[in-house]
Amino acid sequence: MLRLRVKEVAEKRGLSPRALAQASGLSDKTIARLYRNPCHDVTTLTLSKLAMALGVPSRELLEELPDAMADLPVS
Repeated sequence: MLRLRVKEVAEKRGLSPRALAQASGLSDKTIARLYRNPCHDVTTLTLSKLAMALGVPSRELLEELPDAMADLPVS
């Protein structure tokens, strides 16, 4: 299972969820959903927009989790 590291990367770069939404052209709702549930499915277009807004390659936003960890909450 894949987990998106959007929240961690955005915080490391000093971007608030609102600033990330504006920079990526995605809705506040989409960013909030990804912060709450980093294992939520996203399209490659959304992933690309996030990566461009954060100034990182798309692969840096992905973390592979063992299937047993997929149901654990992520803080």
